[in-house]
Amino acid sequence: MFDLKINNLTKDFGELRAVDTVNININAGEFYSILGPSGCGKSTTLRMIAGFVLPTDGEIFVGDTNITYQAPEKRNIGFVFQNYAIFPHMNVFDNISFGLRMRNFDKKTIGTKVVKALEQVNLTGFAARFQRELSGGEQQRVALARVLVTEPQILLLDEPLSALDKKLREEMKIWIKELQRKLKITTVYVTHDQSEALTMSDRIAVMDKGKISQIGTSTDIYERPKNKFVADFIGISNFLPLKIISSQNSHLKVSFNNKEFIIPDMNYNSDTLTAVLRPEHIIINPEINNNLLTFEGVVEIISYQGSLIRYIINSNNIKFISEFANLPKSKQFKSDEKIQFGFDLNNLVVF
Repeated sequence: MFDLKINNLTKDFGELRAVDTVNININAGEFYSILGPSGCGKSTTLRMIAGFVLPTDGEIFVGDTNITYQAPEKRNIGFVFQNYAIFPHMNVFDNISFGLRMRNFDKKTIGTKVVKALEQVNLTGFAARFQRELSGGEQQRVALARVLVTEPQILLLDEPLSALDKKLREEMKIWIKELQRKLKITTVYVTHDQSEALTMSDRIAVMDKGKISQIGTSTDIYERPKNKFVADFIGISNFLPLKIISSQNSHLKVSFNNKEFIIPDMNYNSDTLTAVLRPEHIIINPEINNNLLTFEGVVEIISYQGSLIRYIINSNNIKFISEFANLPKSKQFKSDEKIQFGFDLNNLVVF
């Protein structure tokens, strides 16, 4: 297993800075995702690791080896493309063995390695098939096998599930993660899909406009976002504007929606703050609790989503999003129903 270090990586395309001083340390055997919206620089970062794009500044290390300006074929890094890049005129065996043939392996070794690769990706018996005879998920596994057969030090995946339907994406997420865990290969996974990153990753780097906004585990990123961009991009959030009334004994008295309450003083440099509250933390018709801040409101919109139900609540013309698991005995509310709702102050994340 090999670790991967990226130091001050920068890429300019003319006057556009696509990647801006990115620093990432990836542990050996780690599944590491780079997550962000289109145009944030995540794929450019991945292509610099692979050697397809040369950086304007910065360094890339695999283990102790500086690979910043090595040719791609010298890096022993596997790259799985978004569109799979399977050769349609070759069968599965020839597609998988292509990299080995380019490295001048003998036929016996190639045969042994391809059989093993097919076993790894659960495609034994598919060697003679062509691309037109494969489903999307099977094509994805062929693309993975073609990379894994060369035994790369690092595995890079560039939005590999974006072309699949939702059900197959869910299956492939679990399958890729289990395969990576079994092989213990250091993996960098680029995606714009928060669900993929949260489900699969040991750690996540969230990118915005070429910069890293936050690095952490799935729990860190979702439950403790460091800024408004991360909170807004990952999942669904309620943003509550807080007005500071006074400071007292390392705490702040603030007001929101005609209610006053106390929060810890984290040395904020502003008279106004923004609190983030996840929808699952808003409770409708809550039991009395001293740490619960409660409001009155009206259910405006009900969105049935199968495993959960989402409510849009209006309280003094402020909209709140609340989500509940759709359980057999859980109470459901009606449109235009007047309700009480509230949330535990400990669930607020304040910027």
